[in-house]
Amino acid sequence: MHRRTFLRTAAAAAGLALLPSASLRAAESSTFTLNYAPHFGMFRHSAGKDLVAQLDFAADRGFRSWEDNGMKSRPVADQQRVASAMERLGMQMGVISCTRGTSDKLTFTSEDKDVRDGVVEGIKSVVDVAKRVRATWLTAVLGDVNPKLEPEYQTVLAVDLLNRCCDVLEPHGLVMVMEPLNHWTNHPGKFLVRSPQAFALCKAVNRPSCKILFDIYHQQVSEGNLIANIDRCWDEIAYFQIGDNPGRHEPGTGEIHYANVLEHLHQRGYTGILGMEHGNARPGAAGEMAVIEAYRAVDPH
Repeated sequence: MHRRTFLRTAAAAAGLALLPSASLRAAESSTFTLNYAPHFGMFRHSAGKDLVAQLDFAADRGFRSWEDNGMKSRPVADQQRVASAMERLGMQMGVISCTRGTSDKLTFTSEDKDVRDGVVEGIKSVVDVAKRVRATWLTAVLGDVNPKLEPEYQTVLAVDLLNRCCDVLEPHGLVMVMEPLNHWTNHPGKFLVRSPQAFALCKAVNRPSCKILFDIYHQQVSEGNLIANIDRCWDEIAYFQIGDNPGRHEPGTGEIHYANVLEHLHQRGYTGILGMEHGNARPGAAGEMAVIEAYRAVDPH
């Protein structure tokens, strides 16, 4: 082979060898079809402990949103740093909690006036935080079941208190998203467990600031029949969260066929946020990259 021909062939081969890795890098940083939201700590081994560094890491890998149920407890300076970083990155804030600290108590089904007034005051205290971090959706856990009351009485109490909370939130354009929690594995004794129950509460309240957070993990444990229940609750669902079962880790580690479920949401035109409210199945940076790869595998194309 002539030297010139050899060099051209070698150069072409080298270029071809580079293509897969370049394509891989592009795929790793491309924006997902659906709008998934990681949370602080999920990528701490890869990005470090700094909150903004974790946001930068996620944005570089195609994530467009973030969620942080503990935002209210963070110092104001951290809230402001996070908000500024997310604005710079073009990221959207997902849920922050408006009932944190009271979810394991008798609250929305309580007849005690002081308890009920305390829930409303707690909702008021989150408004400034939500504005500071540009959040729209506030996770609401409706507390424990009341063993002294029939379910119907408890429902009436919950509807009344939800309406009082809506009175606080609506002037600010904020939306409380009620989260049914499974009682079999994680949250025994909770009042709000099933998606039909949340749907009935939304219809009874009938306010734009009261919607459903459909946590796919919890509802798989509680009731299954995911796609049918999603469809029946569709007009009251404002937010989804993800986790596989059993284990509550990333998609592909359990029994839920996430490729089908997410494709269904995509086909229905869902453009909202899907919070990644789960742990990582594997430890360390390798486990964090496995989470990203798992979402690449199930994201609709």
